[in-house]
Amino acid sequence: MTVEIACDESGSEGEKLVGGVTAVFAHASVRLDPADAAACLAELRDRIRSPALEYKANHLLRPKHRPTLLWLLGPAGPVLGHAYVQLVDKRAFLLHHLGHTPPGPLEPYNDALRARGPHGSLDPLFPAIVRAVRHWGDDVTVRHDFHPTLTASRIARLHDAAPGLRELTLVDSRADHRVQVADFVAGVARRIAEEESRGHPDPEVARLLRPYVIGVR
Repeated sequence: MTVEIACDESGSEGEKLVGGVTAVFAHASVRLDPADAAACLAELRDRIRSPALEYKANHLLRPKHRPTLLWLLGPAGPVLGHAYVQLVDKRAFLLHHLGHTPPGPLEPYNDALRARGPHGSLDPLFPAIVRAVRHWGDDVTVRHDFHPTLTASRIARLHDAAPGLRELTLVDSRADHRVQVADFVAGVARRIAEEESRGHPDPEVARLLRPYVIGVR
């Protein structure tokens, strides 16, 4: 039986793993019926009541919308058991590729690996998609938000790396409610992980996120 999932990421800066804007990369995959995803988005709009055309994680992370965030992730919400997120500490990901912890700033080592490695080999997006496919089964179709690094040749490489990947289609998140739900999960998880790494943990939300998180590095 073919499983269809919708995916989005948060914190992607390609192969720039250190010295960028974000310290954590998050990739979420969602398996929801389109009607259920649409109902989820409608409920969020009713609760948040923002004039924005597309809601993002930062809407949910505002203090005044905390009850809505807790509802979305909690047992009464629509996504528990239907969504998973991978969190990657970019610095640790780079050190894994280096095989050791070098002295001094890591940016030159990041640049050196990018220069001598196959293009895209340091991008955490690709292994994240492979792990998502493996997590959901042996016959998986993916609807993924548009991303500039997901070129035709790289999608072909994904098929080689994940034999269970039947098809990967790039979509506009505004046209697929399931991708928007994935965007919420990825964005919230990344922000909570980054704030915790800075010494500002949110135990309540972290506890709710725990069943969603796989492949933590």
